[in-house]
Amino acid sequence: MSPTFPDIDPSTGETIADIPFASPEQVEAAAADARAAAEAWSAEPIQERAARLERFGELLAADAEELGALITREMGKTLRSAVGEVKSYAGSVADEVDQVVAALAPERPASSTQDVTVVREPLGVVAAITPWNFPVGMPLSILTPALVAGNAVVFKPSEHTPLVGARLAELLQQVLPAGVLQLVQGAGDVGAELVRSDVDMIGFVGSRDTGARIMSEAAGSLKRLVLELGGKDPLVVFGDADVDEAARCAVDHSLRNTGQVCCSIERVYVADEIADAFEAKVEELARSWTHGDPREKGTKMGPLVSAGQRDRVDAQVRAAVEAGARLVMGGEPAEGPGCFYPATVLTGVAQDNPITHAETFGPVVSVTRFDGSEDEGVRLANDTIYGLGANVWTADAERAQRVARRLRAGQVGVNRYLGGTSTTPWVGARQSGFGFLGGADGHRQFTVPKTIAVAR
Repeated sequence: MSPTFPDIDPSTGETIADIPFASPEQVEAAAADARAAAEAWSAEPIQERAARLERFGELLAADAEELGALITREMGKTLRSAVGEVKSYAGSVADEVDQVVAALAPERPASSTQDVTVVREPLGVVAAITPWNFPVGMPLSILTPALVAGNAVVFKPSEHTPLVGARLAELLQQVLPAGVLQLVQGAGDVGAELVRSDVDMIGFVGSRDTGARIMSEAAGSLKRLVLELGGKDPLVVFGDADVDEAARCAVDHSLRNTGQVCCSIERVYVADEIADAFEAKVEELARSWTHGDPREKGTKMGPLVSAGQRDRVDAQVRAAVEAGARLVMGGEPAEGPGCFYPATVLTGVAQDNPITHAETFGPVVSVTRFDGSEDEGVRLANDTIYGLGANVWTADAERAQRVARRLRAGQVGVNRYLGGTSTTPWVGARQSGFGFLGGADGHRQFTVPKTIAVAR
């Protein structure tokens, strides 16, 4: 009998199901089956592949309520957010498919002596290893472009959301030829086996440390990589900022999804001259972020995904207070069943405080005061190994542009939370990623260009 791992409801601590681990032999077989299916799949015209994925988007939309409820049960996201995640990504599948087709269209550079065509061919087999915090959105950021490009895929969802991953795979398999999408279940050991298996590319969304291990393992066979890793995103609030709106941004984007977002605001730098008013507003707003049963309508935060994650957040907060930060509210795991941790606000957080540099991934607003100068704000914001996102708040439009360009991050929000459009890439600068997802350049990373030159 295969060994299993428990799929646990973080709201109650109850076991939802016991999920069989994929053995090394099963991982190897999945990669081989994907390899066997890849050639015929890549030979299918891209418009036909695109049409299949569009049908998948329709199936996903029809399943939104049921799948959303499963997300809530497996990882604790509020039901409203979970159903919203499914509906949002289902509604964007057709648009993204069109963008992939356009990005991979043949190019014909001008030449007076030859007819030149640049075509883009699939890499072969892609391993997709994805996280639990957005268990529909994050897999689709890899699966959609990889499949439309003509790759076969071996998909390993997080061990915290195995049933969501299985349902996503089932919906895709309804529209794909047999063998094109393989599913393997398990934790880090299974992911490591998949990285070592006969795949051509690894698409991974997760922690920086795991990304580094994947890169090291992939180096021996020069496998292609796209790694979307963690962050320690700053918000820099200058003295002329709208205090209420900047504080709302800080609270909403430190606490949404119980802080379990790779681009959460994890460091807030506020100018001394407005710090008292800003910190008071942060506390006022944070007190409205109640935690509780994620299935209930008024709940703003569900549990953290696991007891281990709750304990890591709690240990970080305790270490921060021991290092001199002031605990304004929260800071104690909730009593009773489940992995609940309350909205927590820290002020007076020194730049050398441990919580300033380690990714928290929990519901903590961490506030540091600074002298309000442009150079100091940029210096503090850039004092990190990460570079996923950043945010700046100021009434001075010219300063906003200067600071945004100096911040070392893939996405910057000015007087708003960071954003973009469906056509812009999602980039992890520095140690927040390798390669990128989305946009034409991101879609092309699932292919290799080939130049065909014909004499005239």
